[in-house]
Amino acid sequence: MEVCKRLINLRREIAQLLGYKTYADYVLKRRMAKNVRSVYRLLNKLVDAYRPAAVKEMEQLKHFASHAPHFALDPSLMEPWDVGFYSHKLKLKKYNIDAEMLRPYFQLDKVIEGVFGLANKLYGITFKPNSEIPVYHPDVKAYEVFDHDGSYLAVFYADFHPRKGKQGGAWMTEYQGQWIDRKGKNVRPHVSVVMNLTKPTPDKPALLTLGEVETFLHEFGHSLHGMLSNCRFESLSGTNVLWDFVELPSQFMENYAIEKEFLRTFAFHYETGEPLPDELIHRIVKSRNFMAATACLRQVSFGLLDMAYYTTKEEFDKDIIPFEKKAWKKAIVGKQRTDTCMTTQFSHIMAGGYAAGYYSYKWAEVLDADAFAVFKKHGIFNQATAQRFRNEILSRGGTEDPMTLYKRFKGSEPTIDALLKRNGIGRKTK
Repeated sequence: MEVCKRLINLRREIAQLLGYKTYADYVLKRRMAKNVRSVYRLLNKLVDAYRPAAVKEMEQLKHFASHAPHFALDPSLMEPWDVGFYSHKLKLKKYNIDAEMLRPYFQLDKVIEGVFGLANKLYGITFKPNSEIPVYHPDVKAYEVFDHDGSYLAVFYADFHPRKGKQGGAWMTEYQGQWIDRKGKNVRPHVSVVMNLTKPTPDKPALLTLGEVETFLHEFGHSLHGMLSNCRFESLSGTNVLWDFVELPSQFMENYAIEKEFLRTFAFHYETGEPLPDELIHRIVKSRNFMAATACLRQVSFGLLDMAYYTTKEEFDKDIIPFEKKAWKKAIVGKQRTDTCMTTQFSHIMAGGYAAGYYSYKWAEVLDADAFAVFKKHGIFNQATAQRFRNEILSRGGTEDPMTLYKRFKGSEPTIDALLKRNGIGRKTK
C-alpha cells in the first residue's frame, strides 16, 4: 500500500510542478475528454442509467441462487465469488450457450475470408497474398492491400499462431507508418495483426471461439486505422491519436461479430457446411446483455477509483481500503468486503499507463456504440456511411481534434443512448 501511495503522490507532484492542480488535470489536457468534469459527467451518467438495472440483475441472481441445489446461505449474504459462480450457471440455464458450442462454425480460414470481405464491402479494399514479401517466421503470411481503384494501399502481415518465445495475447503493430514525403510521395504503411490462435492439426482446421473472432475484428480495426491513413506526418498518422480515441476503430469493428448479415458470409460448420443456425445466432444476441448493467458498473467503479486518486490536490496519506470503498460506492450494488483491496492489484492505473485514464474504456465504448448506430440506421454495409467513417475517422489520424472529426462523421456529438439500447437498458438520457 505504501508503494501505491508513493506512486499517487509522485504523479501529483509532477503535475503540480508543471502548473496543474492535479495529475488528472495534467493527463486530460491531452485527451478527447479534455477535463475532469467531462469524465465525471460520463461516469455519473452511466451510474444513473445502469444502477437500477444492475440492482434488478442482482435480485434475479440471488433468487436463482437461493433455489439452486446445495445453496446453504442467505442470498443477502452472497459473496463476490458466489456472484461469479451463479451468474455462469444462470446464463447457461437461460441461453444454453457456451464458447465450445460455436467453435465448429468459426474455421480460421473462413473467418479471415469473412473479415477481409467485410473490409471490401465497407471500403472496397482487397487483400492479395504475396509469398515474395519477406516474413520473420514461416507461420506469418503477408498480403498486399489494394484500394477500390486498384492502387497500392499497404502491406498486411497476419501472425496468428503461438510458438516458443512468442508473447501471449493479441495486438496490432506497425512496422512502417504512413506519411507523405517532401516530393509528395505517399509512403504506405506496413501493419500486422498478431494473435495466439490454436493451430490446425492434420485432421482438424484451426477453430475459433466467438471471443477470438471478436478479438480478430478488434485488432483488425486498429490495422484499418493504420492502412487507411492519409496524413502528412508519420507522427500523426494511423493510430497516433489521443488515448481515449484510439479504441473507436477497433471496438467499432467488434459490433459486426454478432450481426447475422456478416455471420452469413463465413460462419459455416467446418464438417457439414451448414450455416450457423438462426436460432443459435438469436441466443448469442440475447446472451450478450446478460448481467450487462452489473458489468458496466464494475468498469465504472474502477474509473471512479482511478479519478479519486488522481484528482487529489494534497499529499495522499489516507488509509487506502476505506478510501477505496468510499470512492466507488455509488457504482457498487453487491456486497463489499473490508478485507480486500483492489488498489494494490490495480496494475492498470499504478503501472500500466492508465493513471487518470481508466475511464477511456467506457468513453470508447460510448463512441463505438454511437458510431455503429449510424451504420445500423443506414445498413451495416452501407458504403456511403463507411466512406464517411473512412474519410473523417480512419484516414485522419491525429491531425485534428477527435471530437471535430467525430462530429463531421455523425453530425453531432456522441451520447450514451446507443450504448443503453445495445445493452438492453433502453432509457434515453438528457
